[in-house]
Amino acid sequence: MIEYRREGLLPEKPHSVFKPEGQLAYEHVFTRDGFDGPFSILYMREQVQFMGEGVSVDALWDVSVGRDPQALRRRHLRSFERAENKEMSRTEEHFLARQVLLSNADLTIGTCKFESAAETLFSNGDADELFYIHEGGGVLESAYGELEFRQGDYLCVPKSVIHRIRVKGPQYWFWVECKSGLRVPKQYRNTIGQLRMDAPYTHRDFKSPVLKVATQRRASSSFELTTKRRGRFSKHQLSADPFDSLGWDGTVYPFTFHISRFSPRSGQYHLPPTVHGTFATAGSLICSFVPRMVDFGEGAIPCPYPHSNVDVDEVIFYCDGDFTSRRGLQAGSISLHPAGIPHGPHPGAYEASIGAKEAHETAVMIDTFDPLRIHAAAETIEDAHYDESWV
Repeated sequence: MIEYRREGLLPEKPHSVFKPEGQLAYEHVFTRDGFDGPFSILYMREQVQFMGEGVSVDALWDVSVGRDPQALRRRHLRSFERAENKEMSRTEEHFLARQVLLSNADLTIGTCKFESAAETLFSNGDADELFYIHEGGGVLESAYGELEFRQGDYLCVPKSVIHRIRVKGPQYWFWVECKSGLRVPKQYRNTIGQLRMDAPYTHRDFKSPVLKVATQRRASSSFELTTKRRGRFSKHQLSADPFDSLGWDGTVYPFTFHISRFSPRSGQYHLPPTVHGTFATAGSLICSFVPRMVDFGEGAIPCPYPHSNVDVDEVIFYCDGDFTSRRGLQAGSISLHPAGIPHGPHPGAYEASIGAKEAHETAVMIDTFDPLRIHAAAETIEDAHYDESWV
């Protein structure tokens, strides 16, 4: 929920008769937090709620948890290895290609790899979805219009928004289900909700869908929709095109934010990772590490200090660049450093960083308060010797 935006044709007042084409347009109100939170209002040629009886289907992605109890240790998940399994990476549905690696009550974390996308409609009624586009790009279609995304983008799809994704070529995404909702950290807004001048990004950095109103009503046909709610999946048949909208306005809509648009802070001496905060949930902070000038004070040590962050689990998805604080990691690596044991740079990295002027890395980090569970899929790609690499 970034700011108020509007697209297409709108009446002067909500909840009033609106006939831009001579026939009544159907208002569709999309709300958060009941009717007390952010909302958008769409104007459709046909009513979206006309759908057939839902049919339960098998789970579309595996959420089985790994061994229990699991040893408390630092972990390296080699998510890039999955690309070698062509049978797993070639699928027609982006939501079938998802691999769940970690989860708690607030988040589901994993990867999504596929090479094409079908015309199937999807709606996740459990969570806002945030994708970091590590490789690939395409277009997200919804009633809000078309939203282009590319490598390096964060792509956010609000909970329950019916959408379809068109892509070309191989796709490799870092995926986060945000069950408590995704928002901008509150410290970045002023009293009227505008992004502050000292925030690490501006309203101009966020892109929303562009709606091109069709010149005539689209022909009715059958549209199949897959939904997810409480971890259960269903299929439905819609009697009208759910994207056939005339206009919309409000604060709930899909958006993109390119990680390179994040404006990092630096200080005389090392700042905590919270200054890299990009998005927040009720119990987690999602951070962006981008190339930047590092600490410039006399005798400053730019490398992160060894630490015991006793209240949060830390996950990092390594995107690009020189990961000077870690050995043996590469683009596509995912590290998990759980609360309860110290962690920090590998031996030698702390000392070697003295005198450095710049950091050349891109990564997505998640700090989450609720402990993360390790899923069975994560165990198959774990680097078994990572925890001993500090010795």
